[in-house]
Amino acid sequence: MRTIAGGKPVCFRQREYGLVLAVLLIVLSGCVTQKGSTSSLAHTSEQSARPVLVADADPKTTPSATPAYDASSEEPLDPFSKPGDEAGDEYDPWEPLNTKVFEFNRQADRWVLKPLAKGYNFIAPNIVQVGISNFFYNIRVTPRFMNNLFQGKFKGAGIEAGRFLINTTAGVGGFFDVAQHFHLTTPEEDTGQTLGFYGVKPGPYIMVPLLGPYTARDLVGYVGDIALNPVYWLMFPIIEIDAIPSVVPHANRTTSSLILLTARGTEIVNDRSLNLEKFQGVEESTLDLYAAVRNAYLQKRAKTIRE
Repeated sequence: MRTIAGGKPVCFRQREYGLVLAVLLIVLSGCVTQKGSTSSLAHTSEQSARPVLVADADPKTTPSATPAYDASSEEPLDPFSKPGDEAGDEYDPWEPLNTKVFEFNRQADRWVLKPLAKGYNFIAPNIVQVGISNFFYNIRVTPRFMNNLFQGKFKGAGIEAGRFLINTTAGVGGFFDVAQHFHLTTPEEDTGQTLGFYGVKPGPYIMVPLLGPYTARDLVGYVGDIALNPVYWLMFPIIEIDAIPSVVPHANRTTSSLILLTARGTEIVNDRSLNLEKFQGVEESTLDLYAAVRNAYLQKRAKTIRE
């Protein structure tokens, strides 16, 4: 076995690099099934109801702004809700820490992600951005398909399989959402919803650095969705397991991890570009932006699990 200065085998050093890249990839892998398929800018904004990183919010908004509280209940209004929606339980025992992470995410978005997205938006036409979003949604079919099966939603599983076949072939690898023209649409299912379906409680609300809001149940589900996606263990494994073969050889693990990180970075910037102006009005008119985002997320997740 070949060694390097200091006595460490080359393969051991490569495994160290691979482990570091794997951790980074897991952090940046994003919400595996939170975003829906997009065929237009308006449709993208409608589907991406979960605010993760929001920029340009002024924490010292003047009292003349639109009130963020219902005087009768003292609960923050959800600026993303529709009439008739009911908010879930707001169990936020780590609120002091969560607010600091929320502010970190907001500043990271303001000074890094949003400027990148603006430059990207200037270069890439809208049709290209929508196509890229469709492509990434299409390759995440397996977690959605499996979670439909786990919940006994066999019709939904069949629709997901049909969408994948049509969009992968007629839609040029998923770049075009052809399946929507055949009315093949179904609510998205993820592992967090499956856990809720079987009675697992949400647990405490958690604001994760660079990722955004979760509950403890949804954070476990997020990791589960990554595990269910064969891209991460058959094509470009993020954790090296010698017994499991992969499209990219084990000797090229560092290269495959860099490919995944680049792909995820592209997806994040692309999605932010499609939603550049979405939260602007809310940010300017909400007194307590943290509470509004928390309420919106918990409300949305409670609704998806009920359905």
